Amino acid sequence: MLEIRFHGRGGLGAVTASELLAQAAFLEGQYPQAFPFFGVERRGAPVTAYLRVDARPLSVRTAITEPDIVVVLERSLLKTVPVVRGLKPEGLLVLNAVPPVAPGAAGFRGRTAVVDATAIALANGLGSASVPIVSTAILGAVVGATGLVRLESLEAAIRHGIPRKVEANLKAAQEGFRAVALVAPSLEVPA
Repeated sequence: MLEIRFHGRGGLGAVTASELLAQAAFLEGQYPQAFPFFGVERRGAPVTAYLRVDARPLSVRTAITEPDIVVVLERSLLKTVPVVRGLKPEGLLVLNAVPPVAPGAAGFRGRTAVVDATAIALANGLGSASVPIVSTAILGAVVGATGLVRLESLEAAIRHGIPRKVEANLKAAQEGFRAVALVAPSLEVPA
């Protein structure tokens, strides 16, 4: 079983991202389970969404505390939310940030993938400068960094699950897929 935790802000698309990736996994014959965590969220407040994917039906229905992958849709969350808490040492952090990012800069010394999903979203007219909708761009990066599903499956999920600006979202996913950069793990030992 693969477990993914998404961290975003209300309105940026973290919940949508988890649902689209679940749909893409389902299209490939896998068993996905996507669900959000909602408290008193409002636009701009931190939001968490979860996704499990397995080759067999899933019976567990709990929050994901030790994810294999953490996806961060808004880099400023690194200062206020413990986004890498519980991330497995051999896991992967996928970060929306302007490359290059120094190894271990996000507080995680393992594998990190970086993409400027904000610039991709804005270039494709997704959201505004104050609220860029980065979900499809970051998903392209997740698929590019992990191979969890094929890009074609993600594109099919976008066509099915996004009601507006479908072509712009498809283009954002494709650009995120191509633009993702892997950062070498940090070998430094924390003080």
